[in-house]
Amino acid sequence: MSVFEIAMLVCFGAAWPVSIYKSLKTRAVAGKSLFFLIIVLVGYVAGVLHKLIFHYDLVIFLYLLNAVMVSLDIVLYLRNRLYHVRKSLEAAR
Repeated sequence: MSVFEIAMLVCFGAAWPVSIYKSLKTRAVAGKSLFFLIIVLVGYVAGVLHKLIFHYDLVIFLYLLNAVMVSLDIVLYLRNRLYHVRKSLEAAR
């Protein structure tokens, strides 16, 4: 178990609750990138797979926690984007 890997995951993971909260409160999609969120999620999934295949330790739970938070942020992004599309269509009527 690497203290540096733990520090990296904790630091990156600290940003996701803020992003999720902002997505919930503002319903804004501006400034967010679905492509970026998916890339980050793929990175966390790769970390989980590495832990499962090559070096299982408790750090896997930090990868999983971060992956869950990014997944939630992706779901909120899609929900918020749909909200804005519907709102635009209603305004166009």
